[in-house]
Amino acid sequence: MAGRKTTIRRETGETKISLTLNLDGTGQYKIDTGIKMLDHMLSQTAKHGRLDLTLKASGDDEHHVTEDIAICFGKALNEALGEKLGITRMGDATVPMDESLAMVAIDISGRGYCELDLPFKKNDMRGFHTDLVRHFLETFAAEGKLNLHALILYGENDHHKVEAVFKALGRALDIATRVDSRT
Repeated sequence: MAGRKTTIRRETGETKISLTLNLDGTGQYKIDTGIKMLDHMLSQTAKHGRLDLTLKASGDDEHHVTEDIAICFGKALNEALGEKLGITRMGDATVPMDESLAMVAIDISGRGYCELDLPFKKNDMRGFHTDLVRHFLETFAAEGKLNLHALILYGENDHHKVEAVFKALGRALDIATRVDSRT
């Protein structure tokens, strides 16, 4: 299917974002948010979700940049899906990352809702606050108009826990956005 691709631009007094999303990609990405840990996590979502994602972002602080990227990513998902005809709609994935295990389930229902169980040991991953992971997922669910449930079943290392969540998000998106010829 062609045409499930879009570009979203957002410029405020705090941020400047340009995001291109291709739902029928191969997992190619070019991401530069100015926040290395966020770049790493979003690259995992693209790679494991087989989403082609090009993202350039800048802003005055991590919170505003993370939030505005989530807004753009959610809007891009909606726009690229169009009328959502024939999509599987629901998807879930459970992903291990070393000692950690995370699960993400989504329903592209048209209603934004987010339920999270993300126990972190600290609030900092090499300069990226774990609170921003929660904020990113909540904002993405609201703007993407999807139900998103994410939980970390267990783990010790916050980096591993978060990476498992972002990989699981990609896998769940890949499943839910697929066009099923039977639908």
